[in-house]
Amino acid sequence: MANKRILIIEDNDDVAEMLSVFFAHQYDVYHADTGPTGVEMARTRFPNLILLDVMLPEMDGYDVCQALRQKALTRYIPIIFLTQKDERSSKVRGLELGADDYITKPFDIDELRLRVRNSIDAATRDHLHEIRTGLPTGPLIEEEIERRKKAGEACMSLYFSIDAFQPYMDVYGFMAANEVMNYAARAVREIITEQGTPHDFVGIRSDQFVVLTHTAEEATLTELQQSVGKHFAEGIRAYYTFSDVERGQLLLKMGTAQQTIAPLMTFKAHSERAY
Repeated sequence: MANKRILIIEDNDDVAEMLSVFFAHQYDVYHADTGPTGVEMARTRFPNLILLDVMLPEMDGYDVCQALRQKALTRYIPIIFLTQKDERSSKVRGLELGADDYITKPFDIDELRLRVRNSIDAATRDHLHEIRTGLPTGPLIEEEIERRKKAGEACMSLYFSIDAFQPYMDVYGFMAANEVMNYAARAVREIITEQGTPHDFVGIRSDQFVVLTHTAEEATLTELQQSVGKHFAEGIRAYYTFSDVERGQLLLKMGTAQQTIAPLMTFKAHSERAY
C-alpha cells in the first residue's frame, strides 16, 4: 500500500530536516517553511497528517490552522501543533481552532512518533478517514453535507467509481488493488483542486468517490467528470503488465476451461443534487 503522507510546516531548517529524516522511513514527507506555502501544499499534496509549528513567518500556525479548517479539501486533515510555548492558553487556542494534538519543544521524538501514528490510526479506526486513500468517509461526509445544508448552499454531488476494478483485484491481488484505489483518489483530488471551486469536498464511500461541489452548470460538471476520467486513464496503465496493456484486456482464469476476459479499468461517473 502507498505510504501515508506527512506535511511538516516548520521554518527552522534544523528541526525540519530532523523531522523529515526521522519520518522518511515510514511516510512520504513534504516540507513547507512558511504558512502560505504550507496551506497550498496541504491543498495539493493531500497529507494524512500535518505537523504545524506555531511560530512561523508571514502567517503564524494559528492562522494556518484556521485557513485549513475553513476549506473543505483540508478541513479534516489531522493537525499536531509544534511549539516552544507551554502556556495553557496557547494550547487551548490551538485546540479551539481545530488542532488534534499539541506538543511542546523540545519534544521527545519517540513520543512525537507515537502521537503521529495514533492520530492517523484514530482517524481510520473511527471510520473518519478511509484507510487506503486517507480521504474523509462515513460520518465526515454526512457532516459536510449537513454543514452545507445548514448554510443554505446549493450543492451537487459527483460520484466516481472504477469500472472493472474487481477483475483487476482477482488477477493482481489485494495489495495492487489498494495501490490503484490510492492512485484513483489522487486523480480525483488533483482535478478537483485544479478545476473545481475553492470549497469543493472529496470523500469516499466503500469504493465510490464522492465530490460535493458548488458548480451547478451542467457543462462544467460534465467537463469535471471528463477531466477526472482522462486523468485516471492516463496513469492507470502503469498498474498493469506490459502484456495486459498490449492486449487491452485481462485474461481471467487463464489456461482453464473457465477462461474469460475483462476490460482494463476506467472511471465511470454521474452527478445529482446532494440534497
